[in-house]
Amino acid sequence: MKKIVSSVLAGTLAVSAAGCSSAPQETGGTQGGTATAGPTKFSISITSGSNAYAESSPNINEDKWVKKLEQLANVDMDIRLIPHKEFNQKMAVMFAGNDIPDAVQTVGGATGKAMAGSVEAGLYMPLDDLLKEYAPTLLKNIPKEAWAETSYQGKIYGIPAWLSNPSRRALFIRTDLLEKAGLQAPKTLDELLNVMRAFKKLGVEHPYQMRENFKYADTFFGSFDAIGSQFEVKDGQVVPKFFDSENMMKALQTYKTMFDEGLIPKDFATISSGDYGKNIQAGKAGMWSANAEGLTNYRTKIVESVPDVKIDIIPAPKGPEGYGGHLLYSPVTTSTFINKKVSKEKAIGIIKFLEWMQSDEAQNFFSFGNEGENYTKEGSKINFKQPKTKEEVDEDIFRSNTLWFIRDAGFNRVRSEMTKDGQDLMKAFDNVLGKEGLGSVMFTPDLTSFATYPDLAPQGSDTPPKLIVDHMIKMIYGKEPISDWPKVVEEWKSKGGNDIVKEASERYAKKEGVNVLENRK
Repeated sequence: MKKIVSSVLAGTLAVSAAGCSSAPQETGGTQGGTATAGPTKFSISITSGSNAYAESSPNINEDKWVKKLEQLANVDMDIRLIPHKEFNQKMAVMFAGNDIPDAVQTVGGATGKAMAGSVEAGLYMPLDDLLKEYAPTLLKNIPKEAWAETSYQGKIYGIPAWLSNPSRRALFIRTDLLEKAGLQAPKTLDELLNVMRAFKKLGVEHPYQMRENFKYADTFFGSFDAIGSQFEVKDGQVVPKFFDSENMMKALQTYKTMFDEGLIPKDFATISSGDYGKNIQAGKAGMWSANAEGLTNYRTKIVESVPDVKIDIIPAPKGPEGYGGHLLYSPVTTSTFINKKVSKEKAIGIIKFLEWMQSDEAQNFFSFGNEGENYTKEGSKINFKQPKTKEEVDEDIFRSNTLWFIRDAGFNRVRSEMTKDGQDLMKAFDNVLGKEGLGSVMFTPDLTSFATYPDLAPQGSDTPPKLIVDHMIKMIYGKEPISDWPKVVEEWKSKGGNDIVKEASERYAKKEGVNVLENRK
């Protein structure tokens, strides 16, 4: 049996499998305030999700929202917060140091990069029986596609936060700038370029905001169905979409035009996620791509810099073949695993805690906070005090997203119905994102050849392989001719890409861990 374990961690994971849990073993009764014993005590590592409120906390375990959650759910958590930008690295250090908490939250599913082969190495307990007995709501609510991504060899190891709609990324536009330019929302690629040019004339610093490695920049590759991190079936083989040289060259030429005309930042290749966000919040960007659920947050934060700002989500521009949209996501955003060394009693307590997160009590807490502080009630009606400042928004996201480990991570429809921003978000999901998005052939677990040839493997769901990104940047900067793209494809093949195609095609033919997300037009 092959295992996706890096050479650095292969030895340490074997040791970790025999290691012990780091937190106390005391356990309590059921969640939701009905326990007769003390709270379930357990340690858990979680991602910060780049949340500023969480990352600035001097002691996350003393945070008021953590304390309130523990009170409601009858748990006592020792949270280890892992900064999102260092997540894979910190996870690897955790495994290598044999310092694994009782529960581990990861980005993605059971065999993603962050897990570093720890599921295959046997560090977690299978959860099928516990879920059947203690978490029927989780089994009912979570889609089978999501369970498949947190399973290994037919057994469930992780409990996922899931996406009921795999199309969650959107094109945002400053409608106030569009109105100043006297233009309608663009529908085609040419119209979008003209809107960016108009924004440039208005003095907008970055008509379209980019960031490093082409992350959240698939808007225009999407117009040609040439997103470099995705795979498709061609002539019986599973190949990267960048094999389509004609459409890749058209997409690259679009980005080069944008670069040459100053429609994207000159230093787009090195802009960090933090600077990307700062530019948008400072009102320096006219358009950008981001997860749609951020609509309210953008409207709230940017208004501090631009009081008359108007922000909307519009359909992504369609290319010459009628394609448009961003990538479709895997059905799993994060998932939680239980260390196999914890006692059965403690494991039951953790499972019940995650099951509680599906309750009305939990939904009310995560969605609205504390009665009297964040909302008031008039009979059954909830009057929610919307966060207004950047700090209030970050705090709200921490409670409603970061701490809500198991949920439909698309967006909170119950809360969205209460505000104009939320209603606009619902319309965007139903009328825009639900009709667009580019699919891919995905593999769970990852292809083993990805570990053999890391520079040839996608760096993330929206990030092409390093070798491909390097050439893309050089071509946009004019250091290599775009017409040389077929040579880039041949270079990728010759350096190990043929092995990736071979394995991908064989896995696809055998239907081994394959998930096909269909393109939408």
